[in-house]
Amino acid sequence: MMCIRSEIIGLGHCLPEKILTNDDLSQMVETSDEWIRTRTGICSRHIATTETTSVIAGKAVENAIKNAGLTPSDVDVFILATITPDNTTPSTAAKIARNLGFRHGVPAFDISAACSGFVYALTLADNMIRLGQAKTAVVAGAECLSKIVDWTDRNTCVLFGDGAGAAVLRAVEGEGTNKDTGVLSTRIYADGEQYESLGTNGGVSSTQSSGFVVMNGKEVFKHAVVCLSEAAQTVMNDAGVVKEDVDWLIPHQANIRIIDSVAERLEIDKDKVIVALDHHGNTSAASIPLALSENYASGRIKKGQLLVLTAMGAGFTWGGVCVRL
Repeated sequence: MMCIRSEIIGLGHCLPEKILTNDDLSQMVETSDEWIRTRTGICSRHIATTETTSVIAGKAVENAIKNAGLTPSDVDVFILATITPDNTTPSTAAKIARNLGFRHGVPAFDISAACSGFVYALTLADNMIRLGQAKTAVVAGAECLSKIVDWTDRNTCVLFGDGAGAAVLRAVEGEGTNKDTGVLSTRIYADGEQYESLGTNGGVSSTQSSGFVVMNGKEVFKHAVVCLSEAAQTVMNDAGVVKEDVDWLIPHQANIRIIDSVAERLEIDKDKVIVALDHHGNTSAASIPLALSENYASGRIKKGQLLVLTAMGAGFTWGGVCVRL
């Protein structure tokens, strides 16, 4: 039976120019390259200086649209996942839509699902395309987490970085099998019982400030491994594929120990796992599209390959996507 699929036809990313290494951090807080590297797998991260989220996200979106061979006037909907918007309101997506020249009336909005943001955004865009409400969608994840990090707290400041990634989706007709190109299955979840385990200690209506990132590391690790693994397995089951069919697992880039544990639980060879946190750090909503775009641009990820994306973040929120590129 023929069906409408959301095919990824363009990818783009952007990283701030400034690079902060572990050695640089050791001059700021009591830590060392060895301490950070062995516990997290992170060696360096990019840090925004004059750039705002709209700037790096805008460049990623512009690159993705060009990569797709389209122009901004072709876009029917734009969804930006971020927890570090330029302003509380209006949305950063609206600002980017204006700056890039999207058509008048095209919906553009932000969503806040932390590290799961891109998976949430991709799910929403896929649903809109399958319902016939859009033919071409742009989804992006972008963060300037350095703006909400306490640079005196070595337990958190070593983890995060800034960056942006974007994807262009277009409606295509598929046969309704897992051999189709495009998004094959999506799942998103949340559990407010874990609200205090990961987040910021501020907010507009509570402290009139953004606050800094705080987390219960043990609780996050425990839930992350389970949630990431189960979401990945569920979308694989929904799509009717098995681990041997998967070309690449692209998990949220939070911690190498979490990534390794997820691959082990799924019984997916580590050679099939995309790891980018060594030079990006944890970029929250940007981590998956950034890793995807970067590895596609390098030729490592190729058209026709089957990808499983899985993420978990504050909320807790989590989810997965199975897509054939």
